[in-house]
Amino acid sequence: MTKHTPTQPIGIFDSGIGGLTVAHAIVKQMPSENIVYFGDTAHLPYGDKSSATIQAYSVKIAHMLLQQNCKLILIACNSASTAAYELVKEYVASKAIVMNVVDPTIHFLRDHYAHKKIALIGTRQTVNSNVYKSKIDNLNRGIQLSCYPTNLLASAIEEFGNNGVTDSLIQEYLSHAPIRDVDALLLACTHYPVVKNKIAEFFQHTIDIIDPSETVAKAVKAKLEQANLLNTHGHSQKNFYVSDYTESFAAGTRIFFQEEIKLEHYPLWE
Repeated sequence: MTKHTPTQPIGIFDSGIGGLTVAHAIVKQMPSENIVYFGDTAHLPYGDKSSATIQAYSVKIAHMLLQQNCKLILIACNSASTAAYELVKEYVASKAIVMNVVDPTIHFLRDHYAHKKIALIGTRQTVNSNVYKSKIDNLNRGIQLSCYPTNLLASAIEEFGNNGVTDSLIQEYLSHAPIRDVDALLLACTHYPVVKNKIAEFFQHTIDIIDPSETVAKAVKAKLEQANLLNTHGHSQKNFYVSDYTESFAAGTRIFFQEEIKLEHYPLWE
């Protein structure tokens, strides 16, 4: 493993604003950590792309984050976590720690939802990958998981935020998905916590809504502590890069971090 220091940044990437839910949780958990965030806004959403395409984007972004001297790279996107984690880990090798958002979530379900019924909503890529189902079945903890694709929801959140358009999609998807008699709903897309309250209202607050952001942030903190790389001094510096400037992403950063964030344009293929 390449020699790292605690002051090196955490690299985080997603197709757009979804990963900001995780980045925000990381900054809350570890206020001294420096953050480099890449939003691949030119290619969002990832959920309707092929695995090969997502892998190509992810490796290119990982290369950029290594150039930024990141000590840890977090794939803050379920679609990319399911399609590209192993390839990114192989590409990065010993140059940085690589984490995804799936494994910490699986560990959380193992510890808190044994012998429960859970429904999952995510992109088509995440659902079709069957990664959550196979990992949960391998736990042998009696967890019954049913998965439903809600493919347009991430794009709508990216474009419109938390408004009437996303309300209509939530109603449309969740009314037609046979989600009945479950203990919890897992939000298996990092965009979805933006509309978590609306989803909870749809179910009249009768089931748990599992937002993995905090769980993932805790897992990142534990991994850094284990490697003696936790930054405990100073104030977090945040650098945000996008492959294509969008006003919705700029607005998203302001909402999440309550400060004016400068976005740097970094086209992936030039």
